[in-house]
Amino acid sequence: MKFLVFSLMIVFVVSFILFQSTLSENEIQTYLQRSVPYVGTEILRIDGIDGTGIKIAVIDTGVDFNHPDLFGWGPDGKVIGGYNFIHEGEPPLDTNGHGTQVAGVIAADGQIVGIAPKAKILAYKVSEDGEGVSSELIIRAIEKAIEDGADIINISLGVNKTNTKIDRAVNLALEKGIFVVTAAGNDGPGFKTIGSPGRNFGSVTVGATYNNLTSSLVATLEIDEKPYIVIPMVGSSKLDEPIIGKIIFGGFGKIENLKEIDVKDAILIVERGSDVEGELLYFSIKEKNAANAGAIAMIVYNNISGIFLGELIHELVEPGYEPQIPVVSIDRKEGIEIKESIENGNEAVMHLFYNPDFVAHFSSRGPVSAFYIKPDIVAPGAYINSTQINGLYNFTSGTSYAAPHVSGAAALLLQKNPELHHHEIKSLLLTTVVPVTDAYGKEFSINAAGSGRLDIGNAYGAKLIIMPPNFVVNVSSDQLIAEKQFELKLINGGSDNFDVEFEGPEFIKFTHIIEDKTLKIKMNMTEENYGDHEGKIIINHDNTRYVIPFLLHYTQGSISVNQQNQKLVFDIYHPEEWSFVKISVTNSKDGKTDTTTATPNKKASIEIYENGEYWIDAKIRVNGNTTNAFNTIDINSLAENSHRSEIINFPVKQIGIIAGIVIIIGIFGLIKRKQSIVEV
Repeated sequence: MKFLVFSLMIVFVVSFILFQSTLSENEIQTYLQRSVPYVGTEILRIDGIDGTGIKIAVIDTGVDFNHPDLFGWGPDGKVIGGYNFIHEGEPPLDTNGHGTQVAGVIAADGQIVGIAPKAKILAYKVSEDGEGVSSELIIRAIEKAIEDGADIINISLGVNKTNTKIDRAVNLALEKGIFVVTAAGNDGPGFKTIGSPGRNFGSVTVGATYNNLTSSLVATLEIDEKPYIVIPMVGSSKLDEPIIGKIIFGGFGKIENLKEIDVKDAILIVERGSDVEGELLYFSIKEKNAANAGAIAMIVYNNISGIFLGELIHELVEPGYEPQIPVVSIDRKEGIEIKESIENGNEAVMHLFYNPDFVAHFSSRGPVSAFYIKPDIVAPGAYINSTQINGLYNFTSGTSYAAPHVSGAAALLLQKNPELHHHEIKSLLLTTVVPVTDAYGKEFSINAAGSGRLDIGNAYGAKLIIMPPNFVVNVSSDQLIAEKQFELKLINGGSDNFDVEFEGPEFIKFTHIIEDKTLKIKMNMTEENYGDHEGKIIINHDNTRYVIPFLLHYTQGSISVNQQNQKLVFDIYHPEEWSFVKISVTNSKDGKTDTTTATPNKKASIEIYENGEYWIDAKIRVNGNTTNAFNTIDINSLAENSHRSEIINFPVKQIGIIAGIVIIIGIFGLIKRKQSIVEV
């Protein structure tokens, strides 16, 4: 099994040294603590909410409990327990660093102060070096955390695919009332890149944003008004205003490449690497050559598929080197597209500016299912300074460090409201977020940012729990209205005054009523606009803004479902003549999926064996093309002893063959037995 290392993805030791050289000691400590106050911990600190009494399981590479900020192993220490699954019988001491960094974000209590500094840690070591871990060990660690009475489980590791066994273990923890936080992964910016356990329906899956630092630099690039995704290289500086210039291709950015062309006041685009095997053509060299030739900015496109983060400042730069022009990186495909179009004298506009609430390019994106939203939330996960093994500290980036921000936040809310269930804590965190916008001021999609960026202060002051905190609905050409209802639970003396707003596509007519602490909504489609659409329902209550994001599937065809005893029976509709449909039915509890097929002359059905919510995905074949239709159904009428039969059903012919084999074996056995008796 491949283990995604949600760790050490970007270690900015050089940046740390640079800041040390320019700031006083006190200023450095403030700098190191940017992400913790940024997500809103100050009010909680004043009220004495610090995680006291909460146990958080960290399933990782162990924890260095000798670190002064995480000191102590055993009942009186910071790490009160756990288990070493790598070297059983030994304490779960971290020799890699990843688990120590995660634990530091949650509960460091020293030079660095974590989100919940007085919380206790349960350390479960499932990997020695952060490079590999078996699903079996993750599962055993989850089971041990349940046994040890963890209130919260943080899993900042995983696989880049679905693993139903891990997901079932997470579900078991959720059933026991444990709050489970998982990292989304570092396979962004592509979509559909979240694996297990991050794709688990019930866990809180966390993506990464930048941090409240001057390092939170983002970039925009537009060529002939077409936007491109670019990433500023480490060492580039903020611009006071956009740079405008014509695009010029400069080969690999070598001096000889630039001699024959005029790049003065132009934006240079070059390829990463070199055309000479073994030549180390650093980005700093390319930047220096471009600046000396008169370029005002540079774009470096990848020499392999995908985008990358480059560094102008590194340990091998020439003494005294300082970047003179901004440099950004771009995906190879888009870079080649720009290169091949520059003959038209394209004009480009480039801008670099600070935006901490920006989804990091490496953060994995959804969707993982047509029936629920992932990631759930985002939190600072770039340029995070945390505890490191051997008593050290270092900068690091990854969703591994976004997830523990949420684990720490859950600890604080549990300390304040110990009677709340994990799904209620989840609602408080997800509905009180702040918006996350891209470089153009547009909010990121649900698949990139979930509900938005964690704000513990908002969650702490909330007096309303909304269930569910987000949702997916389905409409079709023959069913234009979607209905949904939400439980509104008041806590901490909240009032009965609710102001409900709708933010979504203009073709959706939204209406609502509130009855007996239940919000009932209707969304009516006023025009044909098939596809997936996002939006939000906003509830303003007692000076707090709550956001409920939604995804709406608007399909031409539809699938209706009815329960007949232990069967689900399906009917297909499509305005055009359809020829075939494949139907997948997923049990939301364990992710188990059964499939069947239907034609216009053959109805389809699937047997079910337990109560729960079932997700139905139909792929309808129409005129050689395939379209989707979706539905869900809640089953609660099955008897408790209704279960899947373990008897294997063989066709009649196979039964006859098997019976014949059994008879032959029986006769042979009798002969052998008779022979043995005679011999005795």
